[in-house]
Amino acid sequence: MPPVSGTIWTGHFTSYKTRTFHELATTAKPTVDADHARIETRTATVCTEIDWLDDHQWFGIVAIGKVVRERETRTKTTIVTAYYLLSTALSPERFNDVVLSHWGVENRLHWRLDVVMNEDQDRTRLGHAPENLAVLRHMALNVMQKDTTKGSFRGKFKRAGWNDAYLTKLISLF
Repeated sequence: MPPVSGTIWTGHFTSYKTRTFHELATTAKPTVDADHARIETRTATVCTEIDWLDDHQWFGIVAIGKVVRERETRTKTTIVTAYYLLSTALSPERFNDVVLSHWGVENRLHWRLDVVMNEDQDRTRLGHAPENLAVLRHMALNVMQKDTTKGSFRGKFKRAGWNDAYLTKLISLF
């Protein structure tokens, strides 16, 4: 598929409309965050006028969102553009907040997987084993979150390894 650069490419659809995304969309003012020796500028755009998507197969789509992230460090600048299919019409400002909070959740999950379960040290590479272990790790974290007893995740994992009754209690939470 050709890159999307302003004009919506609808190669998956039965027709191609030449109206550009930017003619139909609303753009928020850029937000700028400076942290950890980098500057990130995000610009969100939302297009709720999607009549040109004649025969799309996505049930419930009401808008298309676009976020352009420009990240500057001392040595280089990178620009990443991401498009999103939205089931709710959001203002560009709210859309920017939603995308940013989603990445916060992803980053927190990765931190837990790495710190509590040493996921980054895992060297499993063959077949479906990496995906299977990732599913099991996520399931284990979800069960630990459901457990209301006090203690850290790491402490709960140790306790489950030492105490069969506690392990049985955790498994019953599935």
